Amino acid sequence: MRIQAVLTAIPFVIGALVGEIGGMLMSGAFLVPVVLVAVFLILMVPLRRFNARGYDMADDRLRVVRGLLFRSDTVVPFSRVQHIDVEQGPLERAFGIARLVLHTAGTHNASVTLPGLAYDDAAAMREAIRAHVKRETM
Repeated sequence: MRIQAVLTAIPFVIGALVGEIGGMLMSGAFLVPVVLVAVFLILMVPLRRFNARGYDMADDRLRVVRGLLFRSDTVVPFSRVQHIDVEQGPLERAFGIARLVLHTAGTHNASVTLPGLAYDDAAAMREAIRAHVKRETM
């Protein structure tokens, strides 16, 4: 999450730096606040976002809680799961983490994503849920 925050902040810092070097802005008038906000966003926001997430996998359901300002508490019974994905982007692959995505029937909240899991944990959870779904369909 911090790397994503850094990648998001870089264009703003570069823009402020170019504005000051080009003489369009007073020295430090824009760059200093932009850098301070970027440091705050890089150091504090990912930590708060990480702490605002959680999950609980019971024998028959997965509960996912997330959100800073707007809290979301989602319970997915395994009997409603249609298919399960373990996804990784390039940054996630580099750090060995993955997202577990449960797809259910319906249109509203038809997919529940659980990000930030170790890849092995996500794969093990997928197999446990798959085994439970397979037992119920037999």
